[in-house]
This record gives sequence, structure tokens and C-alpha cells, in this order.
Amino acid sequence: MPVFKTPFNGYSVKFSPFYENQLAVATAQNFGILGNGRVHVLQLGPTVTERAAFDTADGVYDLCWSESHDSLIVAAIADGSLKIYDSSLPPAANPIRSLHEHARECHGVDFNSVRKDSFLSASWDDTVKLWTVDRPASVRTFKEHAYCVYSAAWNLDTPMFSLQLQGIAPLAFGIIFSSGSTMILPAHEFEILSCDWNKYDDCIIATASVDKSIKVWDVRNYRVPVAVLNGHGYAVRKVKFSPHRGSLLASCSYDMTVCLWDYMVEDALIGRYDHHTEFAVGVDMSVLVEGLLASTGWDELVYVWQHGTDPRAP
Repeated sequence: MPVFKTPFNGYSVKFSPFYENQLAVATAQNFGILGNGRVHVLQLGPTVTERAAFDTADGVYDLCWSESHDSLIVAAIADGSLKIYDSSLPPAANPIRSLHEHARECHGVDFNSVRKDSFLSASWDDTVKLWTVDRPASVRTFKEHAYCVYSAAWNLDTPMFSLQLQGIAPLAFGIIFSSGSTMILPAHEFEILSCDWNKYDDCIIATASVDKSIKVWDVRNYRVPVAVLNGHGYAVRKVKFSPHRGSLLASCSYDMTVCLWDYMVEDALIGRYDHHTEFAVGVDMSVLVEGLLASTGWDELVYVWQHGTDPRAP
């Protein structure tokens, strides 16, 4: 598919869970250090067209689609706010809600696919917050960390207030139930930037770190990782399990590459893509089309391609 050029630096990319030809992209001006941001909603086809765009006064670091409404997107903003957009409405009618509780940058957001009105936010104010779409205030704040929280991800097989991954602090991540932390896992020597639950085994988690590695963990026996995936040359910015194969995961890195891994085999690295010319910071795998990947980076480009093909090919 053709490449899409954004006006700002790419930070996050997410496929729609409802439509196989829709993609949302989060961007930030000046590499997210200072300036504006924009949320793009793209239509995929022979050409990539922009269905909608929403400007923000600060950079957009992450976003996710609602699991209950096909046009709702939640965006994590550098000013600490969360903004909810309805892509079916014009820019002047958006955002339909702006949530201001975090004291510092909001860096990650994740919708619950079981309790479909709930989502998590992760902030550099050291907290994770639980929200529902219909409430103007958070349901709960988790203050388990003593340092920036980069990422939070729901376990897909459990309902609201059961199992969720509260990431991410330096050296460790924690499993949180409604009553608070139940497990702290020493994981990496440096900061953990991303995490994701396996879609086929609710006890398997992957973590991605500044130490250049990805580790796969079984929370039933977490003293030793199930797998350690080495192959990136710099910090691993994002990790994402496949929604179609339990042993498959994708990652992107400050080494400007996107990698595909099968953690169950000896030669785990099964694909490497070097199409970005700046830091690759966002990657996703389509729930609706097997093998379809998307990535974005600080080169202001968004790529969508089928695994095994060249992302740069027309």
C-alpha cells in the first residue's frame, strides 16, 4: 500500500477493530518535545486518504479505538489530558470529551475489549487511571509506581477489575487487581517502555526495554523469562502480540526497524523491516486481516504492509 506522510512526527498507530480499512495515527510536532499534535484517521485502499484529522495544542503520544463504538478514539496528550474524539463528527464538534486528572504527560492508553466501556491511561505522574467513557472523572487511580508509567495493557480474557498489567517502571512491572498490586516482577536492567498480553494465553506477557531486549513471561512462574528476544540495536519502543497466532509478536525500535518474532522457536527473529529513516516508535497488527502490519516513526511516515512484502513497495 502507499505510504502516508504526516505533518508531524509519528508516535502511535492503531488499526480499527471494526473496519479493516481504517487506521488511527497519533503525531507530535518537534519530536514530541514542544508544540502541537494531531490525530489522523486514515482510509486504506489503493491510495491512503485522510478521513478525519483533529488538532491538539500539545503532542499526541498514544491512542486507541473504542471497543464499543466504531468511530470513537481516545488520545493520550502531552499536557496530561485524555481526549475522546468521534471521527464521524466534524473537527469543530471534537473532542467530545476532555479528561484532565493526570499531573504530567499521558503516555499510554488502552481500551478493555471485555468490559467495552472501560479504558486505562498511563502517565509520567507515576499513576495509572481507570476510566469509563460515560463518566467525567476517573473510576480509580493506581499509585503503585515511584517513577514514570509508560504503558498499561488489559488482559483480554478477564473482566473489569480483574487482571490488568500496570506498567511500566524501571526494572520491574506489576500485575494489578482491583485491590492493588498482587505481583511485582523484576524484568529488565533498564526502563520498560512497552508491554502486551498474549491474546491466546492469559498468563503470558511480553515486555520491551531500553536494554534492547524483549522478554516473554509466564506469570505462573516468573522467576525466569520464557524467552529473551535479542536483535534490536537500540531501545525497543513498542511490542505487540499477534491477534492471530499465539507465538507471534511485533516490535519497533529506536534502531529504526520493525521486527517480527516467533518466541516459541529457536531462531525467533522471523522478519526485519528497515523502511523507516528515523526512530520507529509505533507498530500494530490488524485484528481483522492476518499478517497486516502498520508502523509509524519520527520520519513522519505511516506504512501499512503485509508480512513478507516490502513496506516501501507501491
